[in-house]
Amino acid sequence: MLRRYFHKRPHLAYIMPAMAILGILTFVPTIFLYGLSLTDYELGYPDFRFVGLDNFVRLFSGEDAEFWYSVRISIGFMLLVTAVELALGFGLAVLLDREFKLKPLAFACLIVPIAMTPSITGQIWKLMLNAENGVINYLLGFMGGKVIWLSPDMAFWSTALVDVWQNTPFVALIIYAGMRSLPSEPYEAAAIDGANRPQIFRYITMPLLLPMILLAVVFRAIDSLKTFDIPYSLTQGGPGSATNFLSLHVYRLGFAQTGWIGRSAAVSVVLLILITAISWVLIRAYRKGVENKG
Repeated sequence: MLRRYFHKRPHLAYIMPAMAILGILTFVPTIFLYGLSLTDYELGYPDFRFVGLDNFVRLFSGEDAEFWYSVRISIGFMLLVTAVELALGFGLAVLLDREFKLKPLAFACLIVPIAMTPSITGQIWKLMLNAENGVINYLLGFMGGKVIWLSPDMAFWSTALVDVWQNTPFVALIIYAGMRSLPSEPYEAAAIDGANRPQIFRYITMPLLLPMILLAVVFRAIDSLKTFDIPYSLTQGGPGSATNFLSLHVYRLGFAQTGWIGRSAAVSVVLLILITAISWVLIRAYRKGVENKG
């Protein structure tokens, strides 16, 4: 039976080793994470006991005062940066979808933020946003302004600004690739029928681009929900709890302050479930968009 199954699907013989390795690297740590979340294990203490769902009860009952705040700002950050990056990326893609002399230079400038690691990006922007010696405030000084960018009131927005700067080009390139792959026949038919540019954009370009737009949303929503490098490099989750996203909350509980690995694992499980649920919704929307296009 098994031999017949593989005989009908010869490609499985080539991908099974990779699938097995990926499965081990995915499922073993995940099972270990779920197991840790059900214990009171603390870093440096070899003895621990099974506590069941106590860690999750602590989270959802409000005993962990920062948990719900971290959930709110994580979801808010995801919605904010995904929307802004989609809007700016779409605008850049439209601008690039034409021929001009400096187009290669424009693409080179777009690739620079994508090629930089988020941790290095955070360090560079931390210097640029320095309240006293940063280049941003130096330029604002010519207009008589000055902003404490990494203050409790501004740290969240500064983190969002850096994320938008680094990831908007990624969205733009995805949408630009979609624009360049659009078929010409619908546009020719629309021109014969006398459709104007707004009508062509609304009824032809946007429906055809929907799968690529949804793909960009999937990538950016998932990535921004689990963001760690940029906020850690900029603020280490502070000042106070201003940028204490769920990923930073996991780090603070497990490694930075208390060493409560069991509680940290419980937050990680919640983050994993949240990412999985949002991914499922977005991927279903993406598949629906692809089916409608087809």
